[in-house]
Amino acid sequence: MGTPVKPYGKESSTKKQEVAEMFDNISGRYDFLNHFLSMGIDRLWRKKAIRMLQKSQPKKILDIASGTGDFALEALRLQPTEIVGLDISDGMLEVGRKKMKKKGVDHIIRMELGDSEAIPYDDHYFDALTVGFGVRNFENLEKGLAEMLRVVRPDGKLIILEFSKPKSFPVKQLFGFYSKYLIPVLGKGISKDKRAYAYLPESVEAFPEGEAFVNILTKVGYKDVQQKRVSGGIATIYSGTK
Repeated sequence: MGTPVKPYGKESSTKKQEVAEMFDNISGRYDFLNHFLSMGIDRLWRKKAIRMLQKSQPKKILDIASGTGDFALEALRLQPTEIVGLDISDGMLEVGRKKMKKKGVDHIIRMELGDSEAIPYDDHYFDALTVGFGVRNFENLEKGLAEMLRVVRPDGKLIILEFSKPKSFPVKQLFGFYSKYLIPVLGKGISKDKRAYAYLPESVEAFPEGEAFVNILTKVGYKDVQQKRVSGGIATIYSGTK
């Protein structure tokens, strides 16, 4: 697998610790930056991903790497009885908790501190699981994916939304320039964390996307694995069942 890509590259800390530190550092400006840098397209991707869960009508949903809870909020369209937003960054969760309270949905969405590699729930507890832009931050990808599978009921659906690398002209060239040069500069200027938004294109580049990721999901035990590229391949929605 090689050396893991870490936000700060410190020898004394793990990828998990650095990812938590990075998100704590940028949590106050994360929502603004996320929507600004994606020009709002990230909202459309989440909508598409949630529509893929409509048929199964899940009542209990786990949102891994939930951050400030945008995916969890989108999942309310499915009219579930319980959504848990799990994340390793307390700073992001705190922003998310305030957001849920303000929107009056904190009785349905709980924002909890937790690790995707050791999810604090019983086997088969959830009907469905979502994760948006989080799996490339896992320290141990296969372990995290297997743990996600463990807590979903048999025949339950798992949806993973993740950045990918566009292959065709001109999206490939435009996105390459935007992610490599503009995102780090804009992100640094607004978030005041010079490494956080340089880490983004680095982590996307290192992630085994497309068919390689489909193969990993299948290896771990996901069934009916499919991938749907969106916005010219800037992101991909992966789906699978237990």
